[in-house]
Amino acid sequence: MRIAIIPARGGSKRIPRKNIKNFAGLPMIAYSIQAAQQSALFDKIIVSTDDEEIADIAHSFGAEVPFLRPKELSDDHTATIPVIAHAIQTLQQQGDDIEAACCIYATAPFIRAEDIADAYNALISRQKRYAFPVTTFPFPIFRGVKRDEEGNIEMFWPEHFATRSQDLPEAYHDVGQFYWGTPDAWLSGTPIFSDAATTIVLPRHLVQDIDTLEDWTRAELMHRALFLSHA
Repeated sequence: MRIAIIPARGGSKRIPRKNIKNFAGLPMIAYSIQAAQQSALFDKIIVSTDDEEIADIAHSFGAEVPFLRPKELSDDHTATIPVIAHAIQTLQQQGDDIEAACCIYATAPFIRAEDIADAYNALISRQKRYAFPVTTFPFPIFRGVKRDEEGNIEMFWPEHFATRSQDLPEAYHDVGQFYWGTPDAWLSGTPIFSDAATTIVLPRHLVQDIDTLEDWTRAELMHRALFLSHA
């Protein structure tokens, strides 16, 4: 079976209750649940949480919460892979035969069902252990500079000071929406950013980090412009 696992701990600090805060009319986590449902790829869509309120909201949108995540996997320093591995182990102990698991972040309101499907097809057709979306940087990273407290700068790659932007290689970064993986990849702790993974490319306008209230306001405006105007 194929499962979606949505990690959603209750202790967000920069934006309190971020996973279930109202975003453009719905609790944030609802967008991840709905995209998983719309993809028609999953036998189960579960939410891994330590929080009863998050669990109740997840249930109300059709996700399953077959366990509450232990506290030792719910703090600020817990990485994604151990959380997904715990969910897979728990479901296997309950008798589930899992062929692929997709970690979908609870704070990804720009996620689309077609992108989930494209990444799954890449995972299978390219015979990789992970598949996830990336997007391009808006500026050539090889022309980047670092700045000290006095405002002085130094290029990271001074050898590219005179290189034309069009002659520099394209650079990509993780979108931070979802990651497909085989159970053995998750359970063995195989690094996602490695040759075990393949990627699909998303346009930059579908990629929005939401870490501050300013990010939140901008993302809501973008979401309304991109999605509600076409509803």
